[in-house]
Amino acid sequence: MTQQGVRWTAEQVLALAPDAASRKAGSKLAAAGPWSQAGTSDEGTVWGLCKGSGSKPYQTVVDVADSSGPAYKCSCPSRKFPCKHALGLLLLWAGDAGAVPPGQAPDWAEQWLEGRRRRAAERTTRTGAASGATSADPEAARRRAERRAERITAGATELEQRLTDLLRGGLAAAEQAGYGLWEETAARMVDAQAPGLAARVRELGAIPGSGAGWPVRLLEECALLHLLDQGWLRRESLPEGLAATVRSRVGLPGSADGPPVRDRWLALAQYDTSDSRLTTRRIWLHGAESGRTALLLSYGAAGRAPELSLPVGLAFEAEVSAFPGGGQLRAALGQRFTAPAPADIRPPGMTPAEAAARYGEALRDDPWLDSYPVTLARVIPTPDGDSWQLADPESDLALPLMPSARSRPGLWRLVALSGGAPVTVFGECGHRGFTPLTAWPEDSTGQAVTLC
Repeated sequence: MTQQGVRWTAEQVLALAPDAASRKAGSKLAAAGPWSQAGTSDEGTVWGLCKGSGSKPYQTVVDVADSSGPAYKCSCPSRKFPCKHALGLLLLWAGDAGAVPPGQAPDWAEQWLEGRRRRAAERTTRTGAASGATSADPEAARRRAERRAERITAGATELEQRLTDLLRGGLAAAEQAGYGLWEETAARMVDAQAPGLAARVRELGAIPGSGAGWPVRLLEECALLHLLDQGWLRRESLPEGLAATVRSRVGLPGSADGPPVRDRWLALAQYDTSDSRLTTRRIWLHGAESGRTALLLSYGAAGRAPELSLPVGLAFEAEVSAFPGGGQLRAALGQRFTAPAPADIRPPGMTPAEAAARYGEALRDDPWLDSYPVTLARVIPTPDGDSWQLADPESDLALPLMPSARSRPGLWRLVALSGGAPVTVFGECGHRGFTPLTAWPEDSTGQAVTLC
C-alpha cells in the first residue's frame, strides 16, 4: 500500500528508464498536454491515456506498489519496460499532483491489476508444488548433484592443463592465437556444466592486444582462474564459507536459505550490464536497522530489461534472505510490507583509507571479488591529470575513479552536486579504482542523485 500524496522525485523515476533514449523520450511526455483521464489510487496505481500518432490514445497503467518493484502496462507497441509513456506518466505523477488526482481506476486498468494478482497466486502455487516434488525424491537430487560435480571436476582438470600449456608456450602466443582459442575453451567449460569458469575464460580472450601491459593483466587473470580451479578440486578441505563461494563462482546455483531479515531497506543504486545473451540488473540495498548491505540480482533476455526494479533513494519495509558463501552479499527479496517511499536514511560513511581496507578484508573471503560496496563520507571529486579521484580534504588521501566511470555522464552530475564542497558517495571500490553510483549533498535533507 502507498500513502496518498507520497510521490517519487523525477530523479527516482528516471532511474527506472532502460536506456538514455527512453529517459529523453519519457521526459518529453512529462507534461499534462498529451494526457487525459489520468489518476492515482490509494493502492499505488497510476493510470492515464496518452495521445499518440493513431486515432486511439495509449492506455498506460503503472503499479508502483507491486511486491517485486514497479510494474507497467501500455498498449503502445514498444518492447521497452518501462516504455516512454510509462515514464512520462510517472514523471507527471511525481511533479504535478493536480494533473494526476486521486480517483477510481478505470475498468481496463482494474482488469490488468486483477490479472497480475491471479498470475502471482498461480506462480506461488506452482512454486510450492515444485518444491514439494523436489523434496519428495532427495536421493535423485543427490545423484544429479554428484554427476554434475564429476563433470565440473573433469572440466576444471582440463582447464588446468590448458593454462599450463599457455604458460609453457609463452603469453605472446595468446595474442597470435586469436579469440577462437578462448571461445573453444569456454565451450568446453559449458559442456562441463561450469558456466562460471566459461565466463572467466571468455574474459581472458578479451585481454590479449587490449593495450599496453596486457601480458601482466592476462597473467593476473590466469592466476585467479587457476586459484578457482584449485579451490574446486580441493573444495572438501576448504572452510564451509569459502567452499560455498567457490561453488558459486564456478557456476553452481544456490538458494537464498539464510534467515529472513526484516528491515527498512533503502535502494542505494541500480544499474544494468548487458552482453549478447543476457541483461543483468544489480540493485544495492542498505538496511536501516541491521546496517547490512545486500545485492539483488535480476536477469532479462538479451534486449529486454529485467523485471525487478526499485527507485533509487526510496525505502521500503521487507524481508531479505542471504545466499550462502563467505563474504557474499547477494540476497533474495522476500515479502514486502510497504511500498517504496521517501526516507532520510543514509548509510554510514567512511574515509578512502577505510574503504580500501574494507575491500582488502572482503578479499579474504572471496579472492575473485572485483569490487566491494562502500560509502565515502565528505569526499570531493578532484581532477588528477587526465583522470579523477575522490579526495578526503582532512587526510589528503584519495581513491582514483575507474576509467569507465570517467566517461559517464554521472561524473559531471557528481561534480555539479559537489561544486567543490564535500559530498557523500556510495559506490563500488575495487583494485582498479572506485565506481560512484549514488551521491548525496552534505545537507541532510538533500535527495539522492544517481550517477549510473
